Amino acid sequence: MQEVQERRVVLVTGACGNLGRATARCFGARGAALVLLDREQASLAQAYGEETGDRLCVAADLLDPQAVDAAVEEALERFGRIDVLCNLAGGFRMGEAVHETSDRTWDFLFGLNARSVLNMARAVVPAMLAAGGGRIVNVGAGAAARGGPRMGAYAASKSVVARLTESMSAELRGQGINVNCVLPSIIDTPENRKDMPSADPSRWVSPGDVSNVIAFLASDEARAVHGASVPVSGLS
Repeated sequence: MQEVQERRVVLVTGACGNLGRATARCFGARGAALVLLDREQASLAQAYGEETGDRLCVAADLLDPQAVDAAVEEALERFGRIDVLCNLAGGFRMGEAVHETSDRTWDFLFGLNARSVLNMARAVVPAMLAAGGGRIVNVGAGAAARGGPRMGAYAASKSVVARLTESMSAELRGQGINVNCVLPSIIDTPENRKDMPSADPSRWVSPGDVSNVIAFLASDEARAVHGASVPVSGLS
């Protein structure tokens, strides 16, 4: 019983993505109970199979505050608390110059990359405050450090993640909540290999390596780290 009481509860958004699956494996191997969020229940079932006593899969649209609240409430009813929030859900588009950027592209990127973080914070932070602390790890992007051609909306939306991380850290660090983010370079995924066939994926960063940094930032060893944006760039 003591082992169950001490097991950390980790909530992962974007759980069906390459990084989400790697992060779930990483925390699962460390004995955590998992709350896995993604948009479709069928995708969660395909990625993770049947639920277990220490794994809860919840379908939720992260742009719908009521759906997010309901998902978090379900997690709290199951496990009693959320110790770690990993905001991994996000999207990528490029190709439009800034003056040609459509509302559809802008809203898509700022919704998935920034508003999802805001909605999750609104739902999870009060529970962490009530419990006396927690860890939040957001996923930005190395590309957010400097705007590049035809990816202004993406860079801007991921830059917002870093600024939200810094603001949340300044607000919450005195109340036992560490907030940090990781800034991956190109992640080595089947999709990226298909989209960039002439690139050298050996210089990219693996989902497993990114998830290891996320797990470190969520650990007690990183208790003195606040508001950091940690580059995870592989060999490039």
